[in-house]
Amino acid sequence: MPFPIILSSPSGGGKTTIAHKLLAMRSDVGYSVSCTTRPPREGEVEGKDYHFLSVEKFKRGQKADEFAESAEVHGHLYGTLRAEVERVLASGRHVIMDIDVQGASKTKEKIPDAVSIFILPPDRDKLEWRLRTRGLDSEEVIRRRLDTARREIENYSKYDYILVNNVLEQSADQLRDIVLAERLLRSGAKPSGEEGQRVAIAQACRLEQARGRVQPILASFNPHAVKVKGT
Repeated sequence: MPFPIILSSPSGGGKTTIAHKLLAMRSDVGYSVSCTTRPPREGEVEGKDYHFLSVEKFKRGQKADEFAESAEVHGHLYGTLRAEVERVLASGRHVIMDIDVQGASKTKEKIPDAVSIFILPPDRDKLEWRLRTRGLDSEEVIRRRLDTARREIENYSKYDYILVNNVLEQSADQLRDIVLAERLLRSGAKPSGEEGQRVAIAQACRLEQARGRVQPILASFNPHAVKVKGT
């Protein structure tokens, strides 16, 4: 039975790249193309990377309840169309939803059986380096994204799985293993020898196993950070 997959990360965390790597590895996974009111970046394609909408058209969709979730992020509106999610699930594939932290919380409420995965940078310095080297943002925007990232990471305990994106290929493999583990769990199937190893890798990414890896990342954004409640 196909299931929805919520994928979140701070801006520059790598979730979109990791999602596309997973799509190349697994034919049983499809992608829900999100909508946004921000202008296309160089190389982005309408209908593949995003559906680029005017603010007016986006808000009409909100009023018509066309979105499974929507939120304002860095001054632009983003949303996941119900029709996109249903299209992929109807094809018999699991559906990846590339959603920010605000939208993920709303989506989890509406679709409680969705698997939620939070992708984190190894530390603040690495995230800042990624934001700068991609050359898309001004100094002011980079600082704002870094501050937002700190607040977003504090919400990690709302997710089922945590991936620390240090090596891109490794993170994509871990995401692949999480999808396998969830498929086996939901179907009640017993994993084979190789599948068992991959399930063990996925289990190591579950929230309860990954909490300890998050605290140093949070501390790198604020050296005086205290432990998040519930950890």
